[in-house]
Amino acid sequence: MSVVLVFVHVKPDCIEAFKAATLENAKMSLKEPGIERFELYQEKDDPARFTLLEIYRTSEAPASHKETAHYLKWRDTVAVMMEEPRKGVWHEQLFPPAQ
Repeated sequence: MSVVLVFVHVKPDCIEAFKAATLENAKMSLKEPGIERFELYQEKDDPARFTLLEIYRTSEAPASHKETAHYLKWRDTVAVMMEEPRKGVWHEQLFPPAQ
């Protein structure tokens, strides 16, 4: 499994548009064979900050995901909504053990 947390800070006036675009991307992403989980979280104390949890079944799946039409649409749509560049941090799954 390949696990990435993506941290996103959007402009305050773009929160609802970002959520809509990202939910659409997440729903489509779950249909990809290489994606195990794709989740969106919004901070309670700062609603302009989001975290995406993406879990991929193979090491090739992240690159395949970035070639899909829904990802490219999302990337281009939300680019102007960012307060700062998004940051992806890759993780190793320790528990529960990957199956």
